[in-house]
Amino acid sequence: MTGRRLRREAPPAAPVPTVRTDSGWAIPRGLIVLLGLAATVIVVAGIAAFSGVIGPVFLALMLCIAVQPIQDWCHRRAIPAWIGMVLAVSTVYLTLLGLVGAMALSVAQLASHLPQYQDTVENMVDNGRHHLEQWGVDNQRIHDTVAGLDLGRVVEALEAGVSGTLGILSNLVFVFALVLFMCFDGMSLGARMKVVAQERPEIAYALHSFAVGTRKYLVVSTVFGLIVAVCDGIALWMLGIPLPVLWALLSFITNYIPNIGFVLGLVPPALLALLEGGPWLMFWVIVVYSVINFVIQSIIQPKFVGDAVGLSVTMTFLALVFWSWVLGALGALLAIPLSLLVKSLLLDIDPATRWTGALIGGSTAPVKPAERGESDADPGSGERT
Repeated sequence: MTGRRLRREAPPAAPVPTVRTDSGWAIPRGLIVLLGLAATVIVVAGIAAFSGVIGPVFLALMLCIAVQPIQDWCHRRAIPAWIGMVLAVSTVYLTLLGLVGAMALSVAQLASHLPQYQDTVENMVDNGRHHLEQWGVDNQRIHDTVAGLDLGRVVEALEAGVSGTLGILSNLVFVFALVLFMCFDGMSLGARMKVVAQERPEIAYALHSFAVGTRKYLVVSTVFGLIVAVCDGIALWMLGIPLPVLWALLSFITNYIPNIGFVLGLVPPALLALLEGGPWLMFWVIVVYSVINFVIQSIIQPKFVGDAVGLSVTMTFLALVFWSWVLGALGALLAIPLSLLVKSLLLDIDPATRWTGALIGGSTAPVKPAERGESDADPGSGERT
């Protein structure tokens, strides 16, 4: 009886405590960060290794995203899908062929225009040598410096430029083929995105945000590029710089390169101004270009670009440096769309990480419900993708 009473009065055994971590990870968080960094390095190295293919593919994708509203417009008005596809492909082809044709014609005019400056270059070299002599530099040192110039390097640079031009032409043919195939697939994109939205709504939202951001960026850059090109062309024409149309077209193209695009567009006309009218004319070209492009590209345009794509000025500059290093010259043109794709796939795809947009974005406005996809229209509709 006593034994039974003791067994009844004995306290219950304490439960075995379970070890739970706040992070919920099965492995240390630091190790996860290291594995993530290692995977990032491998992915970046792979992109750089296949840059000759990835760059043109993404360029074709960006062009197809830009003209996809044409196919959506035809779909809303019950126009046959193949007509929308033909209109979209024709828009891309005519735009690219127009830009390439204008550049080729202008470069041909420049090539025929440059030989007349041979005497000017020789006079400039002689004047430079004379000034160096007045500053105490003896003739022997000047002769050694000139003799030390390696002509072979100049030839190699010219060969690299020619091969790069041929590579651009071959990539253009590749881009044309990709645009045709992608626009053909775009005829049924709306129906496929509806399936994705039903099965994986977060993925559909991320793809939709990338497409919308890319279109906004292209619209803003194109509008400001046309404004800059017209202003630069008129200014160069008034200053008497030869081939103002060529330099205006160059300003339009380099406007798609964030932060440093106008510098790339300034160098050729400034050098031509030096040959045409001397240092003072070059000085005025630099001043006019700097004023026009600083006001438009550095003060007005970044505000619209930041609001359109959700990237701050610092992030756009870092994106330019990174993608130029990975993909080369084409990466400079595609830096913003590529960054939008990475942002959509890594941040926008998860509601728990969308708060990072407040840190990397160019606007301090709070995220609205429609922007989070809570009360927005169906992300899988053809009108939104």
